[in-house]
Amino acid sequence: QAPASGAVSVRSFNRNFEGRCGTADAQVYLAGPEVCAAAAIAGAFTDPHELGDPPHVSAPEAYDVDDNTIILPPADPAGVEVVRGPNIRPLPTRGPLEEDLVGELLLVVGDNITTDHIMPGGATVLPLRSNIPAMSAYAFARVDPSFSSRAREAGGGFVVGGENYGQGSSREHEALVPMYLGVKAVIAKSFARIHQANLANVGILPLTFADPADFDRLKQEDRLRIGGVRQALERGGPLVVENVTQGSTFLARHDLSPRQVEMVMAGGLLNLIRERTGKEGMAR
Repeated sequence: QAPASGAVSVRSFNRNFEGRCGTADAQVYLAGPEVCAAAAIAGAFTDPHELGDPPHVSAPEAYDVDDNTIILPPADPAGVEVVRGPNIRPLPTRGPLEEDLVGELLLVVGDNITTDHIMPGGATVLPLRSNIPAMSAYAFARVDPSFSSRAREAGGGFVVGGENYGQGSSREHEALVPMYLGVKAVIAKSFARIHQANLANVGILPLTFADPADFDRLKQEDRLRIGGVRQALERGGPLVVENVTQGSTFLARHDLSPRQVEMVMAGGLLNLIRERTGKEGMAR
C-alpha cells in the first residue's frame, strides 16, 4: 500500500528513492523483515528482540511440482499462430548501428540513477510490460516527465549519466524503452554491470567518459555527433564525441566484449541471432 502524503513507512525492499513506495513525498525507511514486522505490531520502530523468541520456520524436504499450465512446443512451430491481446505488441528492434551517431542530448542525470528512475514500476506501468509503445510514455517520468515527448520530437538522441548509471533491478525494459524512443548511446561516468549489458543487448551503445570532468561541460539540448562509430568499435580505441553546439570534443571509451560489439553493430542481440541463423521471423 502507498503511504499517505508526507507519512513514514518501513519497508524491507532494497531501495528507497523518491516515489518508490507509490507516494512522491513519503519517507521510506529500509529495514529487515523482522524489524518491519515488529514496527507493524508496535506502530513504531521496535527492536524485534523485545517481542519474544522468533517463530521457527522449516522448509519441506521436497516441493511438489505442478506444471499443468505449461504447454510444450509443437514439433512444427511454424504453423502456430501467436494470438496477442489488445495490450500486447511485438517486441521492437532497431536497425544496424549507423556509421555516424548524431542527435540531441535529451537528458543529463547525476549519480546512482536506478532502473526505476528510467522506467518507473507501480500499478500504472507494470500492466504495460508487454506493450513497449505504451510504456514509452513513462520513460524517465520520475526525473523529467517531458522526456518521452521530447525524445519523439527529436527523433531520439543521447542520454548522459553520472556514476553507477542503471543500478537496481536487472529489468530489460529500462533498455528496451529508450531504444524504442531512439536513444542511440548512453554516456556515463560508470555503469551498473547488468544494465550496461542490457543496453548492448538492444543495440544502445554504452560509453564512459575518458575524463569524467567532461560530464560537467555538457548541457541538455546540446547536439552531439560521434563519427566513424563502427570503425572505432572494430579497432577498439576511444571514440571522439563532438559537441556541435559548443564547438568542442571529448573522448569516450567502451569496455564491451567482442561479442557485445557484434551485438551493438547488428542493432541488438535479436538482430545478431537473425543474421547468424537467417530466420527473418525470430524478432517478430
